[in-house]
Amino acid sequence: MLIGNLGKDPDVQHLEGNIAVAKFPLATTETFKDRTGKLVSQTEWHTVVLWRGLAELAQKYLHKSSLVYIEGRLRTRSWDDKDGNRKFATEVVGDNLIMLDKKMDAPPPGETGGPEGMGGHDTPLGDPSESLPF
Repeated sequence: MLIGNLGKDPDVQHLEGNIAVAKFPLATTETFKDRTGKLVSQTEWHTVVLWRGLAELAQKYLHKSSLVYIEGRLRTRSWDDKDGNRKFATEVVGDNLIMLDKKMDAPPPGETGGPEGMGGHDTPLGDPSESLPF
């Protein structure tokens, strides 16, 4: 379980069979007091990978600096680079995503199914014709 901010917009690709996969860096920060009582902040960077519906959700609603809760599992991959050296990468494969930003953008006009109070109809939020009594 991680709570942190995206370091950049999600990079979304579509694999064979139109399967969406999103990848982005996530910064988590831990604050603690050292021996002298001074507050110290330590930031760790994690690579998060989301698949299918979560990847599409990330593409629509997440952006650099978005605050998110990610629940998932660790996966370590290995490969050989161009010089034949063995490389390793550990990633968080997300199984659950909760957007924690205080203010979310409304879905584009015509898109439905957004969170309650986010429009969910064909007229953009704030359209003056919505409040006219006639």
